[in-house]
Amino acid sequence: MAEGNPASPGAEEFRSPVGRMIALTPVAIAAGVLCALGLAGLSAVADFVQKLVWDDLSSAVGASTDDWWWIMVVLTMAGLITGLVIRWMPGHAGDDPATIELLSEPLPLKVLPGLIIATIVTLAGGVSLGPENPIMAINAAVIVVLGARLIPKVPHKDWAGLASAATIGALFGTPVAAALMLSELNSGDTRIPLWNRLYLPLVAAATGSFVILHFTDLTMSMGLPEETVGGLGDLLRAVGVGVAAAAVGIVGAMVFDPLHRLLHRSMRNPVLLLTAAGAALGALGVLGGSITLFKGLEQMKELPAQLSTTTAVGFFVFAGVKLCAMLLASAAGFRGGRIFPAVFIGAALGFGTHVLIPSIPLVIAVTAAVVGISVAATRNGWISLFLALAMVPQFDLMIPLLFATLAAWLLVANAPELKAAPLETIESAGSSERT
Repeated sequence: MAEGNPASPGAEEFRSPVGRMIALTPVAIAAGVLCALGLAGLSAVADFVQKLVWDDLSSAVGASTDDWWWIMVVLTMAGLITGLVIRWMPGHAGDDPATIELLSEPLPLKVLPGLIIATIVTLAGGVSLGPENPIMAINAAVIVVLGARLIPKVPHKDWAGLASAATIGALFGTPVAAALMLSELNSGDTRIPLWNRLYLPLVAAATGSFVILHFTDLTMSMGLPEETVGGLGDLLRAVGVGVAAAAVGIVGAMVFDPLHRLLHRSMRNPVLLLTAAGAALGALGVLGGSITLFKGLEQMKELPAQLSTTTAVGFFVFAGVKLCAMLLASAAGFRGGRIFPAVFIGAALGFGTHVLIPSIPLVIAVTAAVVGISVAATRNGWISLFLALAMVPQFDLMIPLLFATLAAWLLVANAPELKAAPLETIESAGSSERT
């Protein structure tokens, strides 16, 4: 876990600390178990509240999930409750999610109750954000505090690394996702083999995956029928679709920071801002239908059934509404992540592309679109490639999707990121302008 100084010419050969890695393996396993249970527990509570609101309560008042007025009421109330939590709970329910990365500094424990409540409201209320950012922050805060008390000699950043790896493994149901992300982030002593540096995080990630798969029915597969792909034509089609989807993601990124600045300058009170944003999200939900609500993982599995009844324009409307909802929800301050909604957007774009141009195989259209928009949203090529292959687990898609990933990366490399400037920067800029 700990890293040394970079090797210098003539330095003696590095010997792997196998004994230390073995000794810390139970620690990494424990971190994996705790992080997976944290995700499972948060998801279970959110699912319970979602059923209570959208099924039981709606039936009690004579409404259905698709009734426009019920969608408006629930999303508006979700905004109001989130605003009250951010306004009055200690620590304001964590940092503004629009301004932070997936991997960020651990939060103090006093922030967690508000963040947990705000995240449950987001997930259960139908807001178009996923659990990834909040649960990463929650698990990291808990593991860092426990680790520092139990084994104080281990640096805080190493505990945070274990928590991040375990949570990523649990979120996607496989340690491969954590391995791909960590292979990009991990640095340090160049004498230390990569697998030495990844060993403990991957133990945590594999444990997190194992536990979550035994507590939930998590799967990202859309169940699309396998198609024969892999020729030059499919490769070129994948590149074209991937680049087009990445362009959509870039447009969203270009809008995101100005939208964030506009919202927070117009309404500085989080209760007013989030209530208004919740009402606007409700209107978007009415426009796009219930399929465009929530984080999008389960909703994207409904898209194949829409093929016989939905036009290309209809699928593009799903994607457009989801994109607008994701940008608005995150910019306004709802607590949640943007990866799962981005995956839904990519899937909807892929279905629309296939309906519009039937010569593009459905599996190519969907996975390439997911790759393209995920690259724009996450700036992580490995994760984007993994997400697409997790949705359509077909091995011969690897080569066309890798080319699509590379082409999308060239497009987004110098484009704006899907991230906003911190509110302090906005306020400083406002003070300078007034001066």
